[in-house]
Amino acid sequence: MRIFLLRFMLFGMLGLLSAQTDKPAFSYLDVYGLQYVSDPQISPDGQWVVYRRMGFDKLKDRSQGDLWMIKTDGTQHQKLTHRTGSESSPRWSPQGDRLAFVSGTDQGAELFIYWKDSGKTARISQLNGSPSSLVWSPDGASLAFSMNVPAKAPVIAKMPAKPKGAKWAEPARITDRLYHEADGRGYIKAGFNHIFTIPAAGGVARQISSGDFHHRGQLSWSPDGQRIYFSANRKADWEYDFRNSDIYTVSVSDGTIDQLTDRHGPDHSPLVSPDGSKVAYLGYGIKEKHTYQLTQLQLMDSDGNNKKTIGSDLDLSFYNVRWDSKGKGLYVAYDQNGNSKIGYLSLDGKLTEMAHSMGGTSIGRPYAGGSFSVADNGSLAYNMSRPEFPAELAIRNVKTKRSQKITNLNQGLLDQRNLGKVEEIWYTSSVDQRKIQGWVVYPPNYDATKKYPFMVENHGGPILNYGDRFSAEMQLYATEGFIVFYPNPRGSTSYGEEFANLLYNNYPGEDYNDVMDGVDHCIEKGIAHEDKLYVTGGSAGGIMTAWIIGKNDRFESAVVAKPVMNWISKTLVADNYFYYANTRYPGQPWENVENYWKFSPISLVGNVNTPTMVMVGMNDLRTPPSEAKQLYHALKLRKVETVLVEIPGASHGIARKPSNLISKIAHTVAWFKKYPEQEKE
Repeated sequence: MRIFLLRFMLFGMLGLLSAQTDKPAFSYLDVYGLQYVSDPQISPDGQWVVYRRMGFDKLKDRSQGDLWMIKTDGTQHQKLTHRTGSESSPRWSPQGDRLAFVSGTDQGAELFIYWKDSGKTARISQLNGSPSSLVWSPDGASLAFSMNVPAKAPVIAKMPAKPKGAKWAEPARITDRLYHEADGRGYIKAGFNHIFTIPAAGGVARQISSGDFHHRGQLSWSPDGQRIYFSANRKADWEYDFRNSDIYTVSVSDGTIDQLTDRHGPDHSPLVSPDGSKVAYLGYGIKEKHTYQLTQLQLMDSDGNNKKTIGSDLDLSFYNVRWDSKGKGLYVAYDQNGNSKIGYLSLDGKLTEMAHSMGGTSIGRPYAGGSFSVADNGSLAYNMSRPEFPAELAIRNVKTKRSQKITNLNQGLLDQRNLGKVEEIWYTSSVDQRKIQGWVVYPPNYDATKKYPFMVENHGGPILNYGDRFSAEMQLYATEGFIVFYPNPRGSTSYGEEFANLLYNNYPGEDYNDVMDGVDHCIEKGIAHEDKLYVTGGSAGGIMTAWIIGKNDRFESAVVAKPVMNWISKTLVADNYFYYANTRYPGQPWENVENYWKFSPISLVGNVNTPTMVMVGMNDLRTPPSEAKQLYHALKLRKVETVLVEIPGASHGIARKPSNLISKIAHTVAWFKKYPEQEKE
């Protein structure tokens, strides 16, 4: 009997192990099954959370989101309304009895109210544009928001009237603005964003800001409901002073606007303290010869006096600031060593970490992101991500001081998939002995006795960071049999101001060495092999990839996605063409031609021998197709093996449509597999 039981137990254990290893790997179509938590909003009493549940429509090939609610103990998980249209921006009333949110209608985006006790929903607006920055008045009687107000486009020539029934060409589009197009949006119609208020019971929206300036971003009411704090650039030359913004207040009754800050820098995101005596805001004073600066927490009296920086000795950049209910400190989000965290910052500058692993909303690649909200009792709701799952809803209990994930939106999918293991690594830069962080993803069922192809995936920005977050792209590369290495070389955020600012007038620079040092480190570890190296990256990662193959022939093949090849042409044709001078390189391109050219990867194209795929979205306005074509055409003229892959309808965010994300990965993998290890001269 005892022998029978032992055999039975052994059989059961073997069956369990077999079931674990027999799980299929994460696959291309699994992308459509992913879901994630966005914009979690905890009720004032800390009992409920409403969040935007994001997923992908396989037939319409796009992301979609609607609102769900759940108790903070993880029970009573339910859809908020019966509506089927897109829902977003949920905001609790101060009393916690109602929710305001934005939803699409046949007439466009409108404001809705949800009553918690009855579960009823009503539309309260008839707007001429899409509302943003939604916020309740302290008494719960009104809502404020920002919305674009159209303006007339300039007219230069008067055209004769066309004959009745004639089918003439569309009229000429005249632009006289500095900023007139945006990647992912296309042409920006003339107009300005203004602040509006509307009764919470419904009625006519009333514009309270004025002037030909943009008034957008976070809004904050004074406790008496008489004024709204906001950020804007209301200077006469605001178009050309585009990095500058200040904090203002506007009277709700008569629209009088008062300016509270005046330093040269981007001051924004004002937040009035619970008693109305202080205003916290974010920003910094612009320094010369800096491509990156920390966004610091600022504090001033509500009338603009006694300005100071809180936590000035902290080498961190803050975002998503929230007062505690007693006004004694603020909750802040920040990135540190590739991980997004939530901390509590006292008014004397002491920072206490409250939660970590916030984010997971990027889905494609492991970028930072995410958000949190705080209840009156200090409980936190935030989206949590680890390499094993995209953003789920997590609650930090103020009593236990512990965080708990209370949703598992991807359980039905990811629990049935064999994901690649993600490992954090640190190594030393050969340039200056700095410590560099990176991550390695191993193929599912990795066997350390075998040699695998090794892929370097360079991140974009370059003033961004990868981290220990879920990434569909990295998992799919691992599924295809690659060990994937993604580093945060110098210039990446979350390692302090000096580290990120090392790229000023030095990009690409020693960040190239940091990447290659990571490759050498992985070769020493025995997980990379000199005859099985591949390299790719998009945007700034595309720049780095093009730079790498111009510097060495160590890689079997490369995929350069949406790159900048020529800083002179890029700077003058991209949608953000006005931004680069004196932040990336000194002077304008025509003032500093040699400098702009020496940092352009196209200057190294005569050295390239690596078979290279060039990929770009055909509607990319950030790194236009003309940049990718410069590399492709140069390689064709030099008879280097190359191919140009153009993604129809895609902007700079190629992977915005799930099918494009899949196409990007599939083409990259196919190109790499076309070039197995070869003997190099």
